[in-house]
Amino acid sequence: MPAAKYHRVLLKVGGEALAGPEGFGIDPHQADNLAEIIRSVREYGVEVAIVLGAGNLWRGKDGLLHGMERATADHMGMLATVMNALALADALSRIGLETRVQTAIEMRAVAEPYIRGRAIRHLEKGRVVLLGAGTGNPYFTTDTAAALRAMEIDAELLIKATKVDGVYDDDPAINPLARRFDHIHYIEALNLGVKVLDSTAISLCMDNQMPIIVLNLWRDGSIQQAVLGETVGTLISP
Repeated sequence: MPAAKYHRVLLKVGGEALAGPEGFGIDPHQADNLAEIIRSVREYGVEVAIVLGAGNLWRGKDGLLHGMERATADHMGMLATVMNALALADALSRIGLETRVQTAIEMRAVAEPYIRGRAIRHLEKGRVVLLGAGTGNPYFTTDTAAALRAMEIDAELLIKATKVDGVYDDDPAINPLARRFDHIHYIEALNLGVKVLDSTAISLCMDNQMPIIVLNLWRDGSIQQAVLGETVGTLISP
């Protein structure tokens, strides 16, 4: 088995990855599929932390359109990420991986509070750490939470796993001539206004020299290629 290039990574996955065919809710089969992908990465000895979104359960902008307070909408989204983390942790446990769920908002009956040192210790012991409730603060996306946690746990790479296979200069769903980048600088990504990752997350990674790989979660072997250091998706880096 080839050696991994990265020893510790943070994987950011949208909540839609757990949704069923209708695009909503938590589909146990999808959780199982995602768990198998994570196991394939762990087989290389890579330490894995995960931040999940909440788009399969709640979209704060829907609440805002109905006059909901932004802070309330964001806190509801944070709670939804914990539900996703628990579902994925269960799927991982059923295939033999040890997990820990930590949350930025304390809810000790279902998960540990997020403590940086404890999260790192779990990773060192080979546990998959699922980090829920975003940053614990409204007005920050789970992309930003992923960037922040990647820095805090000393990850070597942030992987944004989505349904597209990288960063394009235009929307490939609309423009068939859109060009995909293999590698771009943080500043280029910010200037492009890429939709796949928010600007706050990119800026935070730029300030701390954290490389980002944007790739297609469901393309066979894509995350394994990323941790092995092979060319896949789009690398955003210095």
